[in-house]
Amino acid sequence: MMERELAVRNPRTGENDYTIHPPGNAELESMAARLRSNQAEWANADIGHRCSVVTAWAEDLLDPGEALFGELFGALTTDTGRRLVSMIEIQAIRQLVTGWAYQAPTLMADSEERDSVTAGVGIVGQRVPYQLAGVISPWNFPLLLSMLDAIPALVAGCAVIVKPSEVTPRFVQPLQDSIARHSELAGVFRFIVGDGRTGAALVDQVDVIAFTGSVASGRKVAEAAARNFIPALLELGGNDPAIVLPSADLDSTVTAVLRSSVQATGQACQSLERVYVHKDQIDEFVGALTKRAEQVELNYPDIRQGHIGPLIFARQAEIIRAHLDDAVKKGATVLCGGKIENHGGGKWIRPTVLTGVNHSMKVMQEETFGPVIPVMAYDTIEAAIKLANDSEYGLSAAVFGQDIEQAMAVASEINAGAIGINDGAVTVDVHDAAHDSFGCSGMGQARMGLTGLIRFTREKALIVRRIEAMGIESLDERLLP
Repeated sequence: MMERELAVRNPRTGENDYTIHPPGNAELESMAARLRSNQAEWANADIGHRCSVVTAWAEDLLDPGEALFGELFGALTTDTGRRLVSMIEIQAIRQLVTGWAYQAPTLMADSEERDSVTAGVGIVGQRVPYQLAGVISPWNFPLLLSMLDAIPALVAGCAVIVKPSEVTPRFVQPLQDSIARHSELAGVFRFIVGDGRTGAALVDQVDVIAFTGSVASGRKVAEAAARNFIPALLELGGNDPAIVLPSADLDSTVTAVLRSSVQATGQACQSLERVYVHKDQIDEFVGALTKRAEQVELNYPDIRQGHIGPLIFARQAEIIRAHLDDAVKKGATVLCGGKIENHGGGKWIRPTVLTGVNHSMKVMQEETFGPVIPVMAYDTIEAAIKLANDSEYGLSAAVFGQDIEQAMAVASEINAGAIGINDGAVTVDVHDAAHDSFGCSGMGQARMGLTGLIRFTREKALIVRRIEAMGIESLDERLLP
């Protein structure tokens, strides 16, 4: 079969300046077999040893004096068109590795024997890693969202194959080069490049699949996983709401809402995408928000200046434009931003504040995935909660208010997995709070918190009979009168 070649677009120039060659099915099958053959020794190694191997690799990768560090940073910066966020992605590896190295020995240890409710029986619990885990990660945070799943899976004892998005594949080569320096890790950890076709082939080779991406693609992964009778761990889209309570400090709320909505150019599933403000405060809130949004700068032409980068995926610009056109057609007003701009061949959009919105609009019902902030008034807190819950998504949300007890009460009524109180997009920084996805935002155990590792294992029970086992006489029908 002829080798496939896929062109890759540069988000800052708009040019196709890179190519990838996805593995064929036979090559992928052979790779999976090799990793499986190495996994038994990896899983049987002491948990402390696995942690030390992963830690040594991370320390090598994160050494600024090493050429590979610069190559990885440069490749990731080109992939995403942004510099600071790329460095944040790389540095996050240290926190992930350190955190799991600390927690994994306790999580993977056999439990102490406990008495069963069945007399004379003791129970010991064990965790057994899946043999081969697959990870399919998206283009918005291509390195971080690969590592959020790959690192705990490795520490748990799995072999791992990662397929990042074909939109942002440049970082794979320096990362793979760094893994190759550590032979034991290289035997159980591989990155591959490719598109949806490659991802589908990967699902057929693994024992558990972790996928981050759109709802539409997530459905396909879940269906394929079900056919293969393997678990699918899905984190999908969001249309995250924020409720601004009358008690909120508007100045600090505007600060948090703006950052949470436009960081990474709004290309994050946990970005705030719709804001509900009490009708008596909405004018003041919108005025302050618009003023600050207008001060946000593009990091163009100098990538070392400004606040937000280009749209990474060209097609996303068309989705954002369609949402804005739909909103304006139905009566919304654009107070700032609102236009897809072309600079240097890349596609950009400035922070966009909308008013006059309602839930008939795509921008309030679908995932826009851009720095777009629609603001809607509400009459009562009960109405705000109802609006926040009027969505097929349920990834995360935010509630702002100086009355923390009231804010917590409102948060408890929102159908989403993670609710920030007086902040938004909290899961960017807080990785140790387990939370499930509601609605179409995903399924499977949470990737954050302790379940981030546990979900790559199965639980085994060793059931110990401490008294003499029953014989066949216990089944004698004559025992009943």
